[in-house]
Amino acid sequence: MSPNLSAAELRQRIFGRQGSTSTMDDTQVVLNAGHSAFSTALYSIRQSDAYLYAFFLALLSVAAAYKRATTAAWHLTIVLLSAFAVYAYRDLWPLATFTLTPLDKREGPLLWAKIAALGIASILIPLTIPRKYIPLDPKEPSPVPNAEQTAPILSLALYTFLDPIIFLANRVPHLSHDQLPPIADYDRAKNLVQRSFKHLDVFSGSPRRHLFFSFLKVFSREYIALSFLLCVKVLTGFFGPVGINRLLAYLETHGEGAVVRPWVWISCLLLGPLVGSLAWQWYIFIGTSMLVRIEGIVTQLVFEHALRIRMKAETAKSAASTASTPDSRSATSSPELESETTVEPEHPVEGSNGSSDETVRASTPSTHSSTAKGKGRAKDSEAKTPEPGANKKESNLVGKINNLASTDLNNITDGRNFLFLILYMPLQISLCIWFLYAILGWSAFVGMAMMVILFPVPGYIANMMQTVQKEAMNKTDARVQTVTETMGVLRMVKLFGWEPKIDEKLAEKRDVELKFIRKRQLLNLVNGNLNNVIPIFVMIATFTVYTGIMKEKMKPSTVFSSMAIFDMMSGQLYMIFYESSRLIQAKVSLDRVGEFLREAELLDEFAGPEEEAARALLSDASRFDEDVIGFEKASFNWSAEDASDGTATPSSRKFTLRIDDQLQFKRGAINLIIGPTGSGKTSLLMALLGEMHFVPLGPGSWYHLPRKGGVAYAAQESWVQNETIRDNILFGAPYDEARYEKVLHQCGLKRDLSLFEAGDKTEVGEKGLTLSGGQKARVTLARAIYSPAEIILLDDVLAALDVHTARWVVDKCFKGDLIRGRTILLVTHNVAMASPIAEYVVALSLDGTIASRGSVSEALAKDEILQEELQEELQEIQADDKEIDAESPDEKAKQADGKLILAEEVAEGHVSWESLKLFVKALGGSHVTLFWILFLGGMILYDASNSLQTWWMGYWAEQYDLVSDPSEVNIAYYLAVFCMFSGIAITAYNISDVVYVFGSLRASKSIHRRLMQSVLGTTLRWLDTTPTSRVIARCTQDIRALDGPVANTLSGVMSMSISMLIKLGAVVVVTPVFLIPGVFVFALGGWCGQIYMRAQIAVKREMSNAKAPVLGHFGAAIAGLTSIRAYGAQAAFREESYKRIDRYTRSARTFYNLNRWVSLRIDTLGGVFASALGAWLIYGPKGSTALPSNTGFSLTMAVGFSGMILWWVRILNEFEIQGNSLERILAYIKIEQEPKSTKDGVPPAYWPASGDLRVEKLSARYSEDGPKVLHDVSFHIQSGERVGVVGRTGSGKSSLTLALLRCIFTEGTVYYDGLPTSSVNLEALRSSITIIPQMPELLSGTLRENLDPFDQYDDATLNSALRAAGLFSLQAEDDESRVTLDSAIASGGGNLSVGQRQILALARAIVRGSKLLILDEATSAIDYETDTIIQSSLRNELKGDVTLITIAHRLQTIMDADKIMVLDAGRIVEFGRPSELLKIGDGRLRSLVDESGDKESATPLPLPIITTDADDDEILTAIAIAAVYFLWGVAFVLFVVATIRLYIAIETWCERRAAAAAASRGRSKPPSAWSQTKRFFKSWQKTRNWGGVSMEDGEREPLWNPSASTNSNVDSEEAGNR
Repeated sequence: MSPNLSAAELRQRIFGRQGSTSTMDDTQVVLNAGHSAFSTALYSIRQSDAYLYAFFLALLSVAAAYKRATTAAWHLTIVLLSAFAVYAYRDLWPLATFTLTPLDKREGPLLWAKIAALGIASILIPLTIPRKYIPLDPKEPSPVPNAEQTAPILSLALYTFLDPIIFLANRVPHLSHDQLPPIADYDRAKNLVQRSFKHLDVFSGSPRRHLFFSFLKVFSREYIALSFLLCVKVLTGFFGPVGINRLLAYLETHGEGAVVRPWVWISCLLLGPLVGSLAWQWYIFIGTSMLVRIEGIVTQLVFEHALRIRMKAETAKSAASTASTPDSRSATSSPELESETTVEPEHPVEGSNGSSDETVRASTPSTHSSTAKGKGRAKDSEAKTPEPGANKKESNLVGKINNLASTDLNNITDGRNFLFLILYMPLQISLCIWFLYAILGWSAFVGMAMMVILFPVPGYIANMMQTVQKEAMNKTDARVQTVTETMGVLRMVKLFGWEPKIDEKLAEKRDVELKFIRKRQLLNLVNGNLNNVIPIFVMIATFTVYTGIMKEKMKPSTVFSSMAIFDMMSGQLYMIFYESSRLIQAKVSLDRVGEFLREAELLDEFAGPEEEAARALLSDASRFDEDVIGFEKASFNWSAEDASDGTATPSSRKFTLRIDDQLQFKRGAINLIIGPTGSGKTSLLMALLGEMHFVPLGPGSWYHLPRKGGVAYAAQESWVQNETIRDNILFGAPYDEARYEKVLHQCGLKRDLSLFEAGDKTEVGEKGLTLSGGQKARVTLARAIYSPAEIILLDDVLAALDVHTARWVVDKCFKGDLIRGRTILLVTHNVAMASPIAEYVVALSLDGTIASRGSVSEALAKDEILQEELQEELQEIQADDKEIDAESPDEKAKQADGKLILAEEVAEGHVSWESLKLFVKALGGSHVTLFWILFLGGMILYDASNSLQTWWMGYWAEQYDLVSDPSEVNIAYYLAVFCMFSGIAITAYNISDVVYVFGSLRASKSIHRRLMQSVLGTTLRWLDTTPTSRVIARCTQDIRALDGPVANTLSGVMSMSISMLIKLGAVVVVTPVFLIPGVFVFALGGWCGQIYMRAQIAVKREMSNAKAPVLGHFGAAIAGLTSIRAYGAQAAFREESYKRIDRYTRSARTFYNLNRWVSLRIDTLGGVFASALGAWLIYGPKGSTALPSNTGFSLTMAVGFSGMILWWVRILNEFEIQGNSLERILAYIKIEQEPKSTKDGVPPAYWPASGDLRVEKLSARYSEDGPKVLHDVSFHIQSGERVGVVGRTGSGKSSLTLALLRCIFTEGTVYYDGLPTSSVNLEALRSSITIIPQMPELLSGTLRENLDPFDQYDDATLNSALRAAGLFSLQAEDDESRVTLDSAIASGGGNLSVGQRQILALARAIVRGSKLLILDEATSAIDYETDTIIQSSLRNELKGDVTLITIAHRLQTIMDADKIMVLDAGRIVEFGRPSELLKIGDGRLRSLVDESGDKESATPLPLPIITTDADDDEILTAIAIAAVYFLWGVAFVLFVVATIRLYIAIETWCERRAAAAAASRGRSKPPSAWSQTKRFFKSWQKTRNWGGVSMEDGEREPLWNPSASTNSNVDSEEAGNR
């Protein structure tokens, strides 16, 4: 130690801090000099030891194995960092003070070299060393690791690892998914499942606890890191106010007494935003990574559990109950709604006749209303809220599952920031109170008291907003429900000509919705006013007390720093309300997911151990062979709940399948399952598959379906995936070309494939819209036949096939080599065709029991009804050997890509001006200029007034420096001016916001109307190539974005731009030199934002496109759960779900990380600008003379400007993203349209007066440049004629009906009642023709609402239509569970069998009363008996001038028609009376009859109908037959008269005998038994009325019910008369 050091230097060297020597004299300093020398020497020795240890660690980190080397490297970094910290304290900190000097200053330049080297070694190098890629699963490493897993720590902190993707996005027109960074190992769905399911899924070993605590366990490390980062964010948030306070205090005192140099406080203006942004961005980085992982985990968790649940069809309690629909809150978040549409269960519930009283507990808020019952038409009643917990066990399961994966999942992820409420906000508010008390004294508590007093007001407004929001959601749900159902049945709407009525209905729903949205927006305005007013009141109260009562001087340092803190506190109060609402929603959704996981009814194989043990006591597995297929003493219900009563199907009737004794199917043979509609045929298959709840009937009860050899299943409603035809047939099985070709041949698909441009590579589309019903059925059949399964369950696959095709399938497939040796269980109505190939027959009765079983001969002997059916229907004929698929698929055509569903156009770059103009013009309506003047003028005045408020506060504080006595400052004056500026700002804010609110509502209404009119008016071809879910997304999700995000972000961009310009202008006014730096910072921020937005928009669109397939696969799998479980394909679907989740995760992680990239850079840019301004104001030329008030004002404006740059970029980017909704809406407004209605196209009022139809040279095609599907078709159908149309699949039958309705492009002329249809408006044409499509479409609600959706008819008319359609033939009239007008119908008719749906669709057509009725295979899924009743009813119920065109597969359906038209390849090959066509030896109709199994029933009726063109022989034959019938009638009348006379004579004789006997005994004459009987019948006839029973609705209920006799074809009115 040098002896020449002065006492002061020695003192500084020893103590190194200010104030330490205040009590020491120079003598004491000298005495301690020796001790100081010893301490310095010891410090040097320890420093050397540390460096030696560091050297050893460095060698170890290079030479040791990886694990030890990594540990050594981290230890080395800690040692070096500790040494650097010591130097920083000793030598760097003194540089930041006025009073201290570096302790090691004597070392000179070597000191700074050592510090620099230590800084590089301990900080820079560890932060910049790339990390080694360590795969999470060593068995499955990523081919290309994600840069996030290998990037250095500094790169991670600054997000520079995203630079390549950012700049790539700016070099290419559009960033594709393959160009995105690969997914990280820890984000893969498979690894997430392994990590989380052990804590979440009970079946994976999770304990039973609330999901919240389970997620805390899964993400415990993440939440610890988030807590630390939030604390850092809170602390750095005070750097700005503290820096401003200290800088202004320095200026106020001119540096007197200052200890810390000003540049430290200037650095706070930079480090505050920088460090705070680092902490905050890392918080969001971890939070968003958890968000994406939680999305994948919850989606997979719900999907896995859905694979275990029992599917049931449920209905709403009342007519107006809204079914489960995508919640409006979810659709906003989800990019595509493809997945959010409700999916029906794939198997209908059998035995479901009657009405239901069950309540659907909607998964979203819905409005329930009761339906008035009584005479006449049910009237609308007030909406009612269902009682809490009413029928809680009943819920719309499929809709609920889909909502769990969309709405509830979004709510859960929105509530991830619960640490805000329990950590961030309490900590920040506490620090705010402490800071305010430190600078304002106890007046700060006055301001706090004012804030607490006013606190309930925002709470009250928040409650009002919540109430209005719920109402708005209910109204939105009602509109979304209507839109969803309309889009689901849009083809039916167009075929029925309902577009104008539906448009009006939707417009009414929209008006009601907008009414509540307006209330919500105005309450938002009130809330915004409170956010402006409360801080003003708080500041007025605080500063009034501070200056008026405490008599303190206002200082700029106090004013500007306290204003910043008050703003911070008011923001936190707002966040409390915001986050609390989100947390409540998250908690509710988390509870719903937990309830689903705990309480959803599972299949029996997943039942609890107690229930399994109970069944095991009754069942005895040893009683049957492992290969047996069958039941013994077993009953089955659709639910385990209340199994003793069964499960409610669409009616209140409880359906139970019951096998009282043993039933075993024959192995290696074809087993038929037959029975009337609703008898439980499908339920029998479901019971075997384990889909129904098994209830043992006693000891020895069992059921068994061997799974060892595989099981295949073809559902009645064909379930296909949105894949190619080949993929649907293979269904994950390996491709065997020989077997595949044989399957195509035997299933009759080759010719169908030749009609497709891409052959078997054609995509079937959503729900198989590319394929006809028969083609879907054969694809489903081909899937089952191609599979290697030993057991095949087929549910009525022949119902959708025409005669030729059905015969082909029976002969080639069921008799083919691919079936040989396999066990087939075939449900069918086509007994005649299928019985020759069956070795075992099971017949079911309507009560769900076995009517007969055994071989065909045994079944015939036991079941007289079956015997009668076979005698009527079965006629063995040798079928022609000609092949129907001689044409092979075109090999050249197979090379096409087969894409039916057009890929959604992805706009590149920014939102187009055309899309923006659509919204901007709609905002102003008819007063565009006035709108923008008021809106922009109000925003400018508002921001200018706010800036003047801030300046005025500084000016007020400046006045205290101009007077000696603070009391001389007129406090009232300055407060009054401050209040004036505040009033101007609030007034301008209200004017601007009110104008914008009404403008946005006007825009939402007009754009929605245009969109709906466009979609309703489009062509069927466009609908075929566009998924329904995509259309629903435009009408729901994008409209919702228009109502909220689009309008709000546009307003935000404009108001923020104005505010930034005004703040920058204020800075420039005070400091003109900062004009250029300000513009530079603005431009640089804009440039960062531009390159960010280009990448962000591209990634966002990829994220949107990746989200839809996740939910689409989810919904499709839920719809086909039965098939998936039957095939045992759960693992394959699970893997596919992993792939789709990974694809979404890849884009979603990139999307959120890009936000971090831009946020950090712009926060840094803003911090640099504010700190540079602070440095200029302090150290600049005018720094010594600048007024503190002006400096404070300028710094406040600069900090505000800097903080807004990021939000401006972010909100501009958000507008660009939300603007994508405008682009998509505009694209759908401009889709192809059908001809619009004109005045010239309005037909005369009487038209149509008859059903006369004349067609001349009609050709048709599905697209303008497509091939013709009809070729010069000409025919004439007179009014009242019944015409049958037959032909094989693809012959043009359905195309003919579409051409008659002008649904496709046509050439030629069609005259309907004398008018060419081309001259009539489409609405008028289609309203006058009724078509019943092959697949009936029903809406959720009551049966009445389905028959008469627009309240046009009374109940008597509706009941008559139901009777005519044959519904009453399926149920007894004294059955309480029968279907009535008030019976509930599930969405899509999911609670009815297909046959019942077709009956209701037929009744709906009869209600319309059109002169031309077209049945397009409308009875294909109805048994022969019911079909016969329907045909008989149609003959008797339809008026004589109604023309009936029937397209049918069953020849008996149309053989009694007046004429039959045979089509082939779009041409009429035969057209004439059946008797004439059957005489043609090689005729097409004759061949169809010969090939069918119902030749006898297909023979024309013996009584010919005399027409004007009948010849003489026919007339004589008809007269002769009529004479025979007349004589038989006369004989019958004579017989009845003779019987009556005999009865009277016997009665008279008995009475005389009785009277004589009584007289002989002296007693009065007693009534005889005959007299008593006679009086009884007379009195009963008077009370009951033989003609029918009087009913409340004015109808006549027939005394005799034809449904009581299953073989009767006579309608109820005829029966009643008889």
